[in-house]
Amino acid sequence: MVVKVRRSGNKNPPILSHEFVIQNHADIVACVAMVFVIGLIFQITSPLASMFIALHHNTTRNVTGPPFVMDEEILYTVGWKDSCAVFFYTLIAIVMHALVQEYILDKVTRKLHLSKIRHSKFNDAGQLLAFAIVSALWGSNIILRENYLSHIALLWDGFPHLEMSFVLKFFMLSQLSYWLHWIPEIYFLRMKRDEIPQKMTTAGVYIAVVAFAYLTNLTRISTVLLVFHFVPEIFLSMGKLLHFAEKEQAATWLFRVGNVVFIVARFLSVIFAVLTFWFGLEPFASQTLRIVGLSLVGGLQSYLLFQFSIFHVKRLRSSSVAAAAPKSPKKSKKAAKEVSDLPEVDQNTRKQALNKKIKQK
Repeated sequence: MVVKVRRSGNKNPPILSHEFVIQNHADIVACVAMVFVIGLIFQITSPLASMFIALHHNTTRNVTGPPFVMDEEILYTVGWKDSCAVFFYTLIAIVMHALVQEYILDKVTRKLHLSKIRHSKFNDAGQLLAFAIVSALWGSNIILRENYLSHIALLWDGFPHLEMSFVLKFFMLSQLSYWLHWIPEIYFLRMKRDEIPQKMTTAGVYIAVVAFAYLTNLTRISTVLLVFHFVPEIFLSMGKLLHFAEKEQAATWLFRVGNVVFIVARFLSVIFAVLTFWFGLEPFASQTLRIVGLSLVGGLQSYLLFQFSIFHVKRLRSSSVAAAAPKSPKKSKKAAKEVSDLPEVDQNTRKQALNKKIKQK
């Protein structure tokens, strides 16, 4: 008879400890979000719960429909209640982050057996890919529905655009919520100290740009610029995932396509920014807003192009150094010494073997 020894140690961390919160943060945040959803059921708490879940500051405008028929269109403006919605959808972003991580990325990384550094980079690329696809498709749908490209003058005519559609407002608030959720994720993911500044800087730039566009009623041009930005991110993120999965041939092609689309997106962003801020908004907006907006877009595009150039210059240098490494003097001297130590009869055979080995490399 075999008796199983019961271990006295407890694998589960104490409740409300740091380890417990980190391991179960998605469930905790989901429970907090459910409190707001359940609050919609009861009449007493419904007004407070709807302040966080629904979009507010709506207006009604009559729209001409078929002959002798007037329809009503519900539009939205900017207001202080938007901060409540951003808080709630930041919680949703944390939950969605955990779902993508657990049900997609973790299943893939278990099969790849990546190192800790590659595992972290793989997860970042996977999360960015999911968000970039959703943002690009969602933003493209808004552009097509609002006819921003077929009638480019809509980007600036009638500025300031105090009213916006439900989809456009929800899109902008979702962008803010997603990048705000990275602030608590730094704690939940146990990021290293050297990773925190880069992640905080990236999230801070996105939050500042989207908040500036939203508060200054520049939602139309910002939607177009965000789509231009996220399209190359899709190709580059997919290339990174395939690179970590050791699918080098497919990753190389995606990187090449992504690099071309990246450069095109930068130039298109500058063209649309100049067209909108410098020429289109001239009779509508103040000189300060136009200069600040154009400087912000131009500065970001220049910074992205600069980082892009620096990355590829470093990559070319490292590849050239790696290519020249087999021709190092130490290795050639060592090989020559090994050949000279052999008898004269075997020296030619040894030289031929070494030359064949170098050619194969």
